[in-house]
Amino acid sequence: MLENNVRIIKHKVGLLNLAEELGNVSRAYKTMGLSRDTFYRYKAAVEQAGVESLFDKSRRQPNLKNRVDDLTEQSVLSHAIDYPAHGQLRVSNELRKGGYSYRRAAYAASGYAMALPTSKIA
Repeated sequence: MLENNVRIIKHKVGLLNLAEELGNVSRAYKTMGLSRDTFYRYKAAVEQAGVESLFDKSRRQPNLKNRVDDLTEQSVLSHAIDYPAHGQLRVSNELRKGGYSYRRAAYAASGYAMALPTSKIA
């Protein structure tokens, strides 16, 4: 029925091929450990749009409105590296003193608070 040489969709195509080979849909999805609903979703997708529709698609689109400008991002990053003990509120307050808007500095600071590695002071 279908070529299953593409690694990403191999188990999905394998389920459809097994059902065709056995001639029994119920035995195929039970053997593969999947639900009947999953089998019929895969089958409908292949019938509607072909095998390419079985590829996993990223459902989440990046929200570019949440990005800050590069200057603010670099300022937050350099401040966080210089003062790793400062939290989100302290970083945003320090950057606000430097002329950055509070909202942008706070947002950028929250993104880098978890990203920086912590180091022990000996």
